[in-house]
Amino acid sequence: MDYNSIMVEGKKILVVGLANKYSIAAAISSVLHKSGATLGFSYQNERFEKFINEFSNANGGDFTQVCDLASDADIKKLISTAVSKWGKIDGIVHSVGFAPADQISGNIEEAITREGFQITHDVSSYSFSGLVKEAYPHMSENSSVITLTYIGSQEATPNYNVMGMAKASLEASVRYFAATLGAKGIRVNSISAGPIKTLAASGIKGFKSMLNKHGTNTPLARNITSEEVGNTAAFLLSDMSSGITGQTIYVDGGYNIQATSFD
Repeated sequence: MDYNSIMVEGKKILVVGLANKYSIAAAISSVLHKSGATLGFSYQNERFEKFINEFSNANGGDFTQVCDLASDADIKKLISTAVSKWGKIDGIVHSVGFAPADQISGNIEEAITREGFQITHDVSSYSFSGLVKEAYPHMSENSSVITLTYIGSQEATPNYNVMGMAKASLEASVRYFAATLGAKGIRVNSISAGPIKTLAASGIKGFKSMLNKHGTNTPLARNITSEEVGNTAAFLLSDMSSGITGQTIYVDGGYNIQATSFD
């Protein structure tokens, strides 16, 4: 039996944070579509509308909806659209992260500002909490929510700075929501992906060097692919992961298990 083709068959899944075809969210959406899911997509503003509509049409999309995640009113409208279309939501993919460029470059003691901290945490962490808060009353009994994080939440990573703090906040949110929503049949998990060449990642100073070193020094001796993250996402959104919640699943070639190497 081809389990991958039936894992999310018929599930209604909302994808939040897709901005271009090279993103992790695009790979996740492609795998979900191939695995039988019906998808809904949000986009930040009209600049992304043409791409999102085209991507939706090619990947089993049922609707698209503008949603600025800095707006509670927009989040409410997004969930309202999903509920009016589907009745119940079976899954949510939150793939959102943003920091002003000056917050992800150089030493943190020189880079960090109050405004930069607030923007980064609002977009990269609170957007997840705000989305789950609005969506949970409308989620099905065996539903699943996932978000994307990075090991820079746990380890001081050069130039990651305030984004690392926001990802730590995001992972804490996963645990707290998982603890209270489990009784309602809603599971909440995060995927910590290894570095992948995306437009978002290219904004981090020194990313190319990070990518090269990661590919050389992981147990699998290579970088992971966005499709591998997509496969893990499909598993977590499916009933096959019914006993897993509140976890950070590492899809990083084993990088996270290693202590500092000595030559």
